[in-house]
Amino acid sequence: MRVLIIGAGAVGARAARQLISVLSVDDLVIVERNVELRDAVVESLGPPARAGAEADFAPEQGDVVVLAAPVAHRPLAERALERGAHVVSTADAADDVKALLDLDAEARERRLHIVVGAGFSPGLGCVLAAHAATRFDRIDEIHIAKVGTGGPACARQLHRALGEAGLDWHDGAWSRRRGGSGRTLCWFPDPVRGVDCYRGAFPEPLLLTTAFPTVRRVTARAGANRRDRLTARLPMLRRPHPEGGLGALRVEVRGSRGAALDEYVLGAIDRPGVAAGTVAAMAAVSLIEGSLSRHGAGGLAELVEPTPFLAALADRGVKAAVFEGSMGGGQLVDVASGR
Repeated sequence: MRVLIIGAGAVGARAARQLISVLSVDDLVIVERNVELRDAVVESLGPPARAGAEADFAPEQGDVVVLAAPVAHRPLAERALERGAHVVSTADAADDVKALLDLDAEARERRLHIVVGAGFSPGLGCVLAAHAATRFDRIDEIHIAKVGTGGPACARQLHRALGEAGLDWHDGAWSRRRGGSGRTLCWFPDPVRGVDCYRGAFPEPLLLTTAFPTVRRVTARAGANRRDRLTARLPMLRRPHPEGGLGALRVEVRGSRGAALDEYVLGAIDRPGVAAGTVAAMAAVSLIEGSLSRHGAGGLAELVEPTPFLAALADRGVKAAVFEGSMGGGQLVDVASGR
């Protein structure tokens, strides 16, 4: 079995390391335009990892391609489909996610998989929403909030997203909202705690309305300060950090159980690059082991069983928390029992 990792940055390098530690991979090809970075990652991983030239990207029948590079993912996914390869994408730009979801019919016809948005959020946030949804007879609302970024590409994407209009799903229709608006104080697990979060061009609503077609409302926000909001429509004034610090997720799901209305709030705290690489790797493992729910293009909320997937992430050090009260500390989710 051959796996190709496209991009050897903060996410791609960690996805490769996790894959080697979980699966017996015959051939792990690292493709990265920065030759020095690529060679350093290959050397650190050791066999079966080897360097691949960007110009020679040619997946074969049955290969798994993990897209973790800061480029448009749809053209690479189309090439993979044409050659009979499966795809796991860490895309976190709304336009890129929509373009990949539009490949669903073709991927289904070819009986191939395209896992879309397999990162920190989208990715882990979508799995947490699916896990929370299992507690309800009917879900009405899903609200995602996130803080932090992975590598430089992730920081640049967040900067762009805060400067662009975002989409909220409300009662069966999309509402376009100005980026940087909708200030909401969101509470995350310690030590992040309370952070002001704002709207932007985030892809979570696209993925979650696909996974839960009857949900009435879906929103997504990200933590930002005043400088972030004021400069979001300008080029980045500072060079992004090599890798961000601590990040956090908050996933709030509201719905009904019988005649009673209820809400369930989950959170996670980790370095986004670390968590995203682990999620991408575990998505590839699920694909290879044949445990995805269907062929085609979709997000993790739709394609994986949330409780076993969260258990696998916990085994790799990425854990979630359940909130006891909106401002209280989190307790670790017992994913084995499906709490």
